[in-house]
Amino acid sequence: KALFQLLATEGDEWIEYLTAEGAEKFKKTLETSLTFVAYEGDHLCGFSRSFVDGEFFVCVCDLLVEKQFRGKSIGRRLMECIYDFYPDHQVIVLSDVDIYYEKLGYEKIGSVFTVKK
Repeated sequence: KALFQLLATEGDEWIEYLTAEGAEKFKKTLETSLTFVAYEGDHLCGFSRSFVDGEFFVCVCDLLVEKQFRGKSIGRRLMECIYDFYPDHQVIVLSDVDIYYEKLGYEKIGSVFTVKK
């Protein structure tokens, strides 16, 4: 419940996960995702969700820190959890906020395309 409340604080940016159908799909993906959460006291203020391909890559699909908690290195620490958990894997990020990842010192090496059916 707290995770959905966090997503709702962002308005329409995460609406895909907040519809009835989307919420059910999101719950299913969480069962097989690598997920880390961040709390400030007892308040859920951030999370990351990734998938692991096996032995090579971890792909970060979602990273969100609630607006009022940004600037406190919470996003950076969530990312560090991923590399600490999978030190021998290359971590890649699906991003629509490139400037944030560039600020962390990550290198942009390619593009992501949506395949139309």
